[in-house]
Parts: sequence; structure tokens; C-alpha cells
Amino acid sequence: MQLTRRSAVTRLAGLAALGVAATMSFSGLAKAEDVLAKAKAKGELTVGTELQFAPFDFVEDGKQAGMNKEIFAEIGKELGVKITFLDLPWPSVLPGLEAGKFDMVAGPATITKARMERYRFSSPIANATVAILKKKGDTSITKPEDIAGKKVGSAKATAQLAQLQEFAKTLNPPPSAIQEYVDFSQSYADLGAGRIVAVANSLPNIAFLAKTKPDVFEVVQPPFGKPVYFGYIGTKAEDAKSLMDAVDAIIIKMKHDGRLAALQKKWFGTEMETPDQVTEASF
Repeated sequence: MQLTRRSAVTRLAGLAALGVAATMSFSGLAKAEDVLAKAKAKGELTVGTELQFAPFDFVEDGKQAGMNKEIFAEIGKELGVKITFLDLPWPSVLPGLEAGKFDMVAGPATITKARMERYRFSSPIANATVAILKKKGDTSITKPEDIAGKKVGSAKATAQLAQLQEFAKTLNPPPSAIQEYVDFSQSYADLGAGRIVAVANSLPNIAFLAKTKPDVFEVVQPPFGKPVYFGYIGTKAEDAKSLMDAVDAIIIKMKHDGRLAALQKKWFGTEMETPDQVTEASF
């Protein structure tokens, strides 16, 4: 069939479009490994976190300490990369991940339905059920319901705050005020100073604090929140899949060979059973 100039141009344009599509397709396949491949090529995995979330991340004698540092040391060893942590206020950590300022988040963060819709979580590393921390010897609070009518606090943009707010709706009267803090360290300082009477945070965090400062704080039993878990966060983008798959495999391996249980016992004082994956969050 003889081609007219118009049909020839059209055909060439079509072939060019197919070429572009093929190039995009191949680049898309390459991009699927971008985050992990770039980290390995650079020899460095950059992780966003907040160093005000003991026992996971905190500063001791001017240096980073905590469970996250030790877990990521294992991850770095398995991947063959150096781990670099970026310390940020928690409200800016997840936006920083979305903006591509680092490869993943070490938070860790409570695995919730809303977050699972937006992010990909790693295999859980600890139980994150929420409980109440009070001042040592405060007999006015012997159970979670005793915060009714009192001024309490938690950290901004956290699942712990969301659960405290939901729990408050079940109380009569509700807490007189729920103070929101930039980080939990500020809430603990206000609790110690008597400006609030309780802080809602995940049990591992407040158990660690009460263990390190037994003359100042104590945990109110039982926890009041729904059973939830802590996990590390990556994006759902295709270019992050290989990294998150690799991190999952390493964490699950640590669960099965006892390394994670040993770290839990070191930092929480007890081992915690966690599923290999959370397929459906409890809230």
C-alpha cells in the first residue's frame, strides 16, 4: 500500500509514540528498584525520625540511642549500606517522606487504617497499645477512666492522640483539656511539673520512661487503647517497593532468629509477639 505524506507522518508519529511508551515502560521497570538501588550505589540509606520517642529514638550523652538505631544497624548490615538518620519534629516526618527528603521513616508509627491507605508499613516491630502515664504516687488516677475531668496530654499528629481523643468521648465528664505537644518529651516535662496529670502514649514508651525514672512516673494499668502495632514507613510508590520488601524480609528474619526478641527485652523489659504483617488495622 502506498503511503501518502499525511499517513506516513501519522505512522511515523505512531511509531515514535510507541518508542516513547516503550522507553517510559522500561524506565518504569528500572525505577521500581530506584530507592534501594540508589541507596546501595551510594552506600547509604537515609532515614527520617524524631529523637524524642524513647525507647525507640532518643539522645543520650549527646548521641542517638534506642531500639531503632540497633534495628537499623542490622538492616544496614544486611543491605550493605550505612544508615543515616535525620532528626525532625514528628509532624514534619511523614510530609518529608512524601517530598522525597529521605528513603523511609524509622518513627516508628502506629499502624492505622488511615495510614495504611497512604503508606506502606514494614513488618511490625512492637506492640503499640496506648496507656496512661501519671506522676508517681498520684492516687487520684488508678485506672484510665480516672482522667475524666482532668487535664491530660499527648503529642500532635500521633495515633496516640487520636486514641486519647476517642477514649475521652466515652468519659463523663470528659477530660477538662487535652493538651497537644510537639513531641512527647514536652508532655513528660509538663507532667513532671504538674501542669497536666497524665500523658497518653504507647505502653512500650511509657513503660521505658517509668523504668528509667521510677521516682517520678508510673504506668496506669491496664492500657485503654485497641491492640495496635508499631512499624516503619515507606511510600507505596513502585520505586520504593524493593526497599520495603527487603526491610520486611530482614525484620521477619530477625523475628525468627531471636534478634528482635532480644532487642525488645533490652528496651521494653519484655518480649512482644507481633505478626509478620498487619493486613488490617484495628482502627
